[in-house]
Amino acid sequence: MARFGKVLTAMVTPFDADGVLDLDKAATLARYLQAHGNDGLVIAGTTGEAPVLSDDERLSLFEAVINAVTIPVIAGTGTNDTAHSVHLTKEATALGAAGVLAVCPYYNRPSQAGIDGHIRAMAAATDLPVVVYDIPVRTGRKITTNTLLGLAREVTNVLALKDAAGHPGETASLIAHAPGGFEVYSGDDIMTLPLLAAGAVGVIGVATHWTGDDHQEMFALWEKGDTAGARAVNARMLESFAFETGDDAPNPLPTKAMLRHLGIDVGDARLPMGPAPAWVHERATTVYANLTRARIAFLEFRGVD
Repeated sequence: MARFGKVLTAMVTPFDADGVLDLDKAATLARYLQAHGNDGLVIAGTTGEAPVLSDDERLSLFEAVINAVTIPVIAGTGTNDTAHSVHLTKEATALGAAGVLAVCPYYNRPSQAGIDGHIRAMAAATDLPVVVYDIPVRTGRKITTNTLLGLAREVTNVLALKDAAGHPGETASLIAHAPGGFEVYSGDDIMTLPLLAAGAVGVIGVATHWTGDDHQEMFALWEKGDTAGARAVNARMLESFAFETGDDAPNPLPTKAMLRHLGIDVGDARLPMGPAPAWVHERATTVYANLTRARIAFLEFRGVD
């Protein structure tokens, strides 16, 4: 069993109509996700609009979500400022987080030695498991396999990677050479099934806001050796993966639109993301309807009433 479970959602951050952090809605959403296939949550990450949250907002969000659910909550405490990240990590530890997410420092474009030192400093500030987050498309730097292996081998609480680098062959090499107990989570929904084949243990997803149960089904089929069934479940989610982000409506705009369609109004994103275009809300309705039809068709094909 993976340390934090197989299916985790990088949760959006709810705001009210005036753009104010809505902690009650955050708790409601967290409980909804727990009830719909999620083994854990990651908060104040990319999808959670961490860069536009003040420290007080971020810490209040940590506390509200941790207290709302019984599943593990991983707190996004990484920034591009090491001292700031250390401070947030200490605060999240005191609030009862199950782990911390340490994103590669963005914008600064540090060397591998700088990335290594940054993550070691965060890890030294807590006894919680540290999940390193590698997403070069957003940070401007790829964390190399050698850097990740050094951290995994030498820092006792660097225990997982959220992999959004898009290189499954490199991920396979990392998994093959990492010490026992080091776990890799897919950080890009469309790469989850390929990364399962490489040895990943789960996903920290975005579409999992509405496909948590589908992901659980895919994982269960994969673990039983039913690769054809797992591929079929993955195929029905491809439209959701394509919908979750794009140049005209970047993550988290589509997810916020989808949640509104599902009856959980989490508000708009703050600038610079801003409100979603009208077509995104229309598209959410179609995407969810197609997913529902695909679920039914799968059950009928498999002979399940």
